[in-house]
Amino acid sequence: MANFNFNKVILGGRLTAEPELKQTPNGTPVVSFSVAVNRRVAKGAEQKTDFINCVAWRQTAEFISRYFHKGSCICIVGNIQVRSWTDQNNQKRYATEVIVDEANFVDSASENRGGQSAGYNPYAGDQGGFASPAEDASHFEQVENEDDLPF
Repeated sequence: MANFNFNKVILGGRLTAEPELKQTPNGTPVVSFSVAVNRRVAKGAEQKTDFINCVAWRQTAEFISRYFHKGSCICIVGNIQVRSWTDQNNQKRYATEVIVDEANFVDSASENRGGQSAGYNPYAGDQGGFASPAEDASHFEQVENEDDLPF
């Protein structure tokens, strides 16, 4: 049997705290944050929530710290990473976190607390990855009568 490895995570939830952009000693932007994600539960069962630790680097970190705030809905795509180290008491410690490759808006512009509606567009070229709302929406067509939609 061939060796098969696949590690892909897609999460949708809310930021639990204000993301704080930091830099490594060599100047690389990084942001660590937690996303609250509701579990699927049986009808009538008590809702349970998982708090998933996430780390974003470089432009993705800058984008998240600029456009997302505590309580913002966010959809992230990344992979799971497990780190281990020995603490000062000589105990082996572990951390499991999602390394974020992409971050996307879930809220509409009016629901976004910062009022920003620009999105991260990795194909935007010279704009540093940030597209204006007009550029983002220019290729969408306004639907007048939703009853005509096939879904």
